[in-house]
Amino acid sequence: MIDAAQIDHLAQLARLHLTPEERAAMQADLTRVLGYFEQLSEVDTDGVQEMQRPVNLVNVLRDDVAGEVFPVATVTALAPESMPDGHIRVPRTVETD
Repeated sequence: MIDAAQIDHLAQLARLHLTPEERAAMQADLTRVLGYFEQLSEVDTDGVQEMQRPVNLVNVLRDDVAGEVFPVATVTALAPESMPDGHIRVPRTVETD
């Protein structure tokens, strides 16, 4: 069984601010999940071959081969905003406070 100190530690690691009711619910849920793992550890797996993947996967990606390079003038002409030194200005994607 998971105790209250472990729930507090997990909440701190996950940066969760839990109410007392949420703490109790999480403690019950995690205790139940760990109980399922205990049930699985009791299953007799002698003679069962280890499975790597449930399906055979094949990498369908193409080889990474260098291709034709566009001239700088073409790229800067297509860019929404380019600088005289050949750099391209793009919209900010990360907000900072």
